Amino acid sequence: MDNQVYDVAIIGGGIVGAATFYKLQKRNPHLNIILIEKEDVFADHQTGNNSGVIHSGLYYKPGSLKAENCVKGRRELVAFAQENDVPHDVCGKVVVATKEEEIPYMDKIFENGIENGIEGIEKINADQIKEHEPHVEGVAGIWVPVTGIIDYRRATEKMIEIAQGINEQSKTVLGEEVIAVEKGADANTVVGATQKFKAKHLVFCAGLQADRLARKDGVNLDEQVVGFRGDYYELTDQAKHKVKNLIYPVPNPDFPFLGVHFTRMTDGEIECGPNAVFTFKREGYGKTDFSWKDTFDALTYGGTWKLFFSNMKFGIDEYRRAFSKKLFLKTLQGLIPSLTMDDIKPGRSGVRALLLGTDGDTKDDFRIEYHGHSIHVLNAPSPAATASLAIGDYVADEAEKHFSLK
Repeated sequence: MDNQVYDVAIIGGGIVGAATFYKLQKRNPHLNIILIEKEDVFADHQTGNNSGVIHSGLYYKPGSLKAENCVKGRRELVAFAQENDVPHDVCGKVVVATKEEEIPYMDKIFENGIENGIEGIEKINADQIKEHEPHVEGVAGIWVPVTGIIDYRRATEKMIEIAQGINEQSKTVLGEEVIAVEKGADANTVVGATQKFKAKHLVFCAGLQADRLARKDGVNLDEQVVGFRGDYYELTDQAKHKVKNLIYPVPNPDFPFLGVHFTRMTDGEIECGPNAVFTFKREGYGKTDFSWKDTFDALTYGGTWKLFFSNMKFGIDEYRRAFSKKLFLKTLQGLIPSLTMDDIKPGRSGVRALLLGTDGDTKDDFRIEYHGHSIHVLNAPSPAATASLAIGDYVADEAEKHFSLK
């Protein structure tokens, strides 16, 4: 038992938890804060297995939390990376319409970008696409110069490192899974697998486990987190010259993901993907990973089936592509026709958490709620990593308002 009573305990050591620690500690140096992470390293799930993109804010509904926090967070994240030597590159991306019928939706997301205040975006024609990405074939596109790439694991570690340097009484704990929360008159007890911690206030940034921890904290939550795995391929050395920076398709408005794209990583590798398939284990990165509990929870939840039925064709196509290199390649050839089977090799996978409504709605916007002595980040899908510092500010504002920290 850790006998110290902390002012705030943050549960979850991904980039949103790290940014919340960083912002709360920076704004309130006197606070004693503990950050608790169940894995042995920080950023080991969604943060460390995403595409590594600094998103511009192009796709998100103007006025939404996603739009506002992505644009604000992106600017702050780039400045943070510059100041703290976090590997990154604001290299820009092209969004490519490969068919005439995609242009109306491309125009719509362009208008979103204008309304969201994204700097420097412009519509480009087929010849201009090739000026940026010579091997891409498209009929029209959008050039987005403020999109970039970053090492999100390193960014997470740096935020935590800086926060810890502000107050020596604050601490981090790794390898401690939170299994229960006990309410007390003056402090809450966070019950870990091997230790207990007392804190006056709690902030949950639990990602793939957000709904389960919310219920353990007494939150009456109708929605449920459902996990979707995304598989990547990598370009082989002989094909890396075919991608300069970032190449995205125009997303299908009827499908809740952005589609397969090409991303140059900070280590020089080039990834292609991801697809999006239902996963039978929330934290399962292999195609055959399985958890009885996760599968039972997901398949006995009505919202899962409503999502399946409303996206049946997409779901079948995604599963076929997950087990077929040939079909995956065919999708990639929609953007770069010259790619061959020898140009791609299997890469890593990531898992995304979606807070799914009982009606099958994917609850697309960020969702952060206050409950008693706690704040819960219930839904933080992409672009949460890009928006993390802005989300940290948002949570810090809520904490200062509800927790009387000042």
